[in-house]
Amino acid sequence: MTTKTSELLADAAPRAVAVVRAISGDQFDLPTPCADYTVRDLLGHLFQVVVNFQALAARQPADWADKTDRLTDGWRDRFAAETERLVAAWADPAALEGVSPGMGLPQETVGDMALIDLTVHAWDLARATGQPYDAAPAVIATLNGFMDRMGEMGQQQGAFAAPVTAPPNATDLERGVARMGRNPNWSPS
Repeated sequence: MTTKTSELLADAAPRAVAVVRAISGDQFDLPTPCADYTVRDLLGHLFQVVVNFQALAARQPADWADKTDRLTDGWRDRFAAETERLVAAWADPAALEGVSPGMGLPQETVGDMALIDLTVHAWDLARATGQPYDAAPAVIATLNGFMDRMGEMGQQQGAFAAPVTAPPNATDLERGVARMGRNPNWSPS
């Protein structure tokens, strides 16, 4: 069984895994479009996102304070396995029903958050490490719909920066990340 959320995650996950697999240890200290995060920091955060959103799909508590170093031997394969578990967790239609007890938001919105985090942080990591990255049109549409509904609240809570203007030649994904306060022209130099 699948859901719209799991289908979108099934498209986004391999793209994120490809970016993560291509990151070398000598890139860990590079800056990212997330000003407070190096590549290593953002990899750790993305790993945490993938694990915690599995718990949120099952209406279990997520431990955002957990600072376990997941970037130890075999971390790329573990990340790939955890993204598969993320897709599977959101494939259960019950995962999208009701309100998240931990977040107080509709479960459908929480599922969108998992997709957005996976997509945008994969973009961040690709930019930081000089890799190409794009998302499927349906994923970008979900990102934009999410920002239409939740963008202002996310900015007020510090989850997103103020939107920036995307250049005329920006891709649809770059326009989407610009809505979240990321500079589509960002480069590590």
